Order: sequence, then structure tokens, then C-alpha cells
Amino acid sequence: MKTTLFLILFFGLFTNSYSQTAEEFVINGNAKYDLQNFRGAIEDYSKAIEINPNLAEAYYNRGVAKEDLQNFRGAIEDYSKAIEINPNDAEAYNNRGLAKKDLQDFRGAIEDYSKSIEIDNNKAEAYYNRGNAKIDLQDFRGAIEDYNKAIEINPNLAEAYYNRGNAKIDLQDFRGAIEDYSKAIKIDTNKAEAYYNRGLAKENLQNFRGAIEDYNKAIEINPNLAEAYNNRGYAKEDLQDFRGAIEDYNKAIKINPNYAEAYKNRGDAKEDLQNFRGAIEDYSKAIEINPNLADAYYNRGNAKEDLQNFRGAIEDFNKAIEINPNFAEAYFNRGAAKKDLQNFRGAIEDYNKAIEINPNLAEAYNNRGLAKEDLQDFRGAIEDYSKSIEINPNYADAYINRGLAKYELQDFRGAIEDYSKAIEINPNYAEAYYNRGNAKFELQDFRGAIEDYSKSIEIKPNDAKAYNNRGIAKINLGQKDSGCLDLSKAGELGSSSAYEAIKELCN
Repeated sequence: MKTTLFLILFFGLFTNSYSQTAEEFVINGNAKYDLQNFRGAIEDYSKAIEINPNLAEAYYNRGVAKEDLQNFRGAIEDYSKAIEINPNDAEAYNNRGLAKKDLQDFRGAIEDYSKSIEIDNNKAEAYYNRGNAKIDLQDFRGAIEDYNKAIEINPNLAEAYYNRGNAKIDLQDFRGAIEDYSKAIKIDTNKAEAYYNRGLAKENLQNFRGAIEDYNKAIEINPNLAEAYNNRGYAKEDLQDFRGAIEDYNKAIKINPNYAEAYKNRGDAKEDLQNFRGAIEDYSKAIEINPNLADAYYNRGNAKEDLQNFRGAIEDFNKAIEINPNFAEAYFNRGAAKKDLQNFRGAIEDYNKAIEINPNLAEAYNNRGLAKEDLQDFRGAIEDYSKSIEINPNYADAYINRGLAKYELQDFRGAIEDYSKAIEINPNYAEAYYNRGNAKFELQDFRGAIEDYSKSIEIKPNDAKAYNNRGIAKINLGQKDSGCLDLSKAGELGSSSAYEAIKELCN
């Protein structure tokens, strides 16, 4: 009897544990899921599966709950089981694609989205999701095609417009991107990210004030969007409002104290305000947060160069190059620092490398020419200046420098041609007038020289050397009194050689 009683009690308990049907467990699981109790939901879906191993809905829903718990592999198993039971479940393919995407299996995700679309070609979400996976594979045009289809099916899918805008930005189609962000904003007026990205697109089109308006709106919607403050600061920098930019970078940093890019950008603004030490502090903080931020090393090097710390600058340029071996500007600026340290051959090596990376970097040819001049290689310098001018026909400095090299080779007429071209490009270029005056002086064209020295003085009234040389040119024309007054003025402005000339020519 005890045994029977035990058996009766045992079976009674067993029966009670399955008093609910599989479908009822699914309903209970759904209720728990709606309350964000994902673990409880999974337990109920598992019980439903235990009762009915062929209940596709239970596998599918358990996959969804696992996905919410970041258990993507477990979710894929459940979606796969749901698909095995019901091969025409478009939702299961779509969601399995989402889980694969979360595991960075973008091609696998695309296969699942495509299968979902094959089953139900009016499923906007599947096209949208496939577009997102294509974005991850850098297939921006393919992504746009999918977003187009998603929008065709559901013209109010704001996210599809937004992401299509992102894809267009990646393709440099900034105007097209703006149109899409505007459409997304029209559908969802509180989408801060759409205002933010539209601001980015406007900034790329040099519409800095329009960009600021969009960043303002993004901040109004989400006052903690650090990126919007950062980029608003960037736009203000473009408008030369460096102090306003610093205020925005400060705000971005307050929201996110580990925002390396904001420290770097604040450093840039401080550098623009000639606060080189403050800039270095910010670049150093950016590097502390992100030791692989090549731009921070590069810009810190520039600030050190401005402080005449050429060796420190070279160390930073070295680090920038170590992180990014194709950083042409870092080679270029390291070359400039080496030149300042009289290491002309080392400078030339760096300019060579910058040119190898970017054959159209006119400044590198120009500076390599300067280094060659320092090594008395005037013909080699002229070749480099000529190449610089070929790349940029309006490069006034390159004409001046080529003129100086020609002057050193006694080609005074050729020098005058180059100085004249520099003046044509920049009529207020005092050095060009001064140097052209020197070349005319060498050709005994003292009147022409005086005209050029006078023009140089008009532009740069405190240029002692221009007064000095004009004075000597006047004396050569017999204008001793006027010439000696020019020499006196040159002496007042700090020219020691002027007083030697006065002793020799004016007494």
C-alpha cells in the first residue's frame, strides 16, 4: 500500500508539473519577455519545447530572448531549429541573420536576409538589414539598393533613409546624404543622430554655419551627445572661432572624459591661438587615452616645432610614422624639423619619402629644394621648385625660391622672371619685390631696383634691408642725400651693416 500510495503521489506530482500545454508555456514566456525577464522567458520556452519538440514558435521565441541576452550563438541554434521545423519562416531567417551580424559573420547574415526576402519579398526589414550587412562589408552601392527597396515597401521607414544617407556619405555624395537625413528627420523629428550626420555632410560641403545649426538641434534633442559638441567645435574652428570651438570641446570632454578626439581637437584650437604649451597638454592627454592616435603625435610634433623644440618634434613625428607608415605629412614635417637642425641630408630623405607616398605634394618638392640649396645644389633645387610649380602653378613661394636659386647661379634675368610671377600671384608679396630689386641691382638697373625696394617698403614699412639696399641704389644714381637717409633709416631699424655703409659712402 505504501508503494501504491507513493506511486499515486509520484504520478500526481508528475502530472501537475505538466498541467500546462506547450502553447500555454509559450504564452507565459511571451509575458515574461514583455517584462524584460528574458531568463524567465527562456525557461518557459524550454518547457514548451520539452512538451512539444516540434513547436517552431517556442524555438524562435527562445532565440529572440537569447539574442537579447547577447547569447548570439545560442540564438542561432534556436533559429536554425525553428527553420528546420518550418523552412518557410521568413522571420527566423531574418533574425538568424541579425545574430550572425552580431558575431561579425556579415556574409552569413546576408545569406539569411536573402532567404527571408526569397520567402517574403515584401519584408522591408529584411532589405534594410541586408543593407546594413553590406555596409559592414563596404558594399555601399549594394547597401543603397537594399535601402531603396526597403523604402519602396515602407516609405515611412526613417532608419532606411538615415542609413542610406550614411552610405551616400561613404561614397562622398554629401548632397544626396543631406536629402536622406532630411527625409528621416521629417519622419522622426527627434532623431538626434540624423541632425548630427546631416551636420557632418554640410561640413563636408563647407557649409559650416548650416552644420552648426544641425549640431545645435542634435544637442537640443540629446544634451549628452558628446560627438555633436565635438563636431560643432570643429565647424567653429573652420569659421576661425577658436575660443568658441574650445568651449564645445570642453563640453564634449565633460560628457566623456575619455574622448581622445576631443582633446586632440581642443589642442588644435589652442595651437591656432598660439597657445602651444596648452596644445601639447591636450595632445598628450589624447595620446594617454589612445596611444595609437597618430594625428595627436603629429600635431604635438607641430606644436613642439613652434616652440623650437625640434628634437622633441622629431620624436613625435617618428611615433606618428610608426603608427601610420604612409603618413606623408609626418615625413614632410619631420624633414622640416631636421632642416631646422641643419640636418639637410636627413631632411631630403624625409621629403623623398613624403613624395613617394604623395607624388603631388607640392610643398615637399619646394622644401626639398630649400634643403638642396642649403647644400649648394642650386640646379637640383631649381628642378624641385619647377616640379612644385608644375603641380601648383599658383605657388608663389616656389617661384620666389626658384628665383633665389637662379640668382645664386648668376641668372639674374631668370630670377626676375620668377619674382615677377610671384608678384603676379600675390601683389602684396614684399619679399618678391625686395628680391627682384636685388636682381635688378646686379644688372645695374638701379632705377628699377629702387622702384622694387620702394614697393617692398610700402608693404613692409619696417624692413631694414629694403631701406639699406634702396639707399645704396640711390647713391649709385648720384642721389647721395636721399640714399644716406635710407641707410640711416635702415640703421634705426636695426641694420648694423647700414652704419658701415654710411661710414663708407656718406661721409
